[in-house]
Amino acid sequence: MSILVTRPSPAGDQLVSRLRALGQVAWSFPLIEFSPGRELPQLTGHLGALQAGDLLFALSQHAVEFAHARLQQDGQRWPDAPRYFAIGRTTALALHTESGQHIRYPLDRETSEVLLQLPELQTVVGKRALILRGNGGRELLGDTLRERGAEVTFCECYQRSHKHYDGAEEAMRWQARGITTLVVTSGEMLQQLWTLIPQWYRENWLLRCRLLVVSERLANLARELGWQDIRIADNADNDALLRALQ
Repeated sequence: MSILVTRPSPAGDQLVSRLRALGQVAWSFPLIEFSPGRELPQLTGHLGALQAGDLLFALSQHAVEFAHARLQQDGQRWPDAPRYFAIGRTTALALHTESGQHIRYPLDRETSEVLLQLPELQTVVGKRALILRGNGGRELLGDTLRERGAEVTFCECYQRSHKHYDGAEEAMRWQARGITTLVVTSGEMLQQLWTLIPQWYRENWLLRCRLLVVSERLANLARELGWQDIRIADNADNDALLRALQ
């Protein structure tokens, strides 16, 4: 089995290195790249407005990395006042490492739905909630917290942009290398991959590959696009992807 990992770097490169160390044939094909978000200059002000009992959310490692770099640039520290939340274990670890704070996060799946089930988020009337994220992103977390009575602010800490490739050339290359398994960790990347690959290669190669995704939502999208051999990893971090690939 030959594996194509579409995660952005550095996580994608790290997964490929670990797979190769285990004797697997694996290649990195990052579909998106990251740059600083448009709202980073407002981050220090947003953090300064948070008081005891308010809520701070990080929705990805990239949000944490770009936010932390901005705080260092502004000569600021992560505040002690709010309660800290992360979308999952990897993001929680990154946020804890940079902030030194205790981070609450859902233990089973890295989704907004599961995060919103945490007991601490059931009663949030009158609290401020600051959500650190990338451009685009789902609105479910913010919408639900508003419905529960919180005052929600988003801060776009980074921007995702598509890397540009020649679809026919890439399809020829990956089919020639015998790729039979694809690792895709977001709906945006899944749609991008499907659109990038020309129809002949899509039907004769891409949709015949086994697809490893990280949520039921992604698996449903993959089925709609035409994949049939789909596996769902039990989490979105590299450890879980590695377990699912072995």
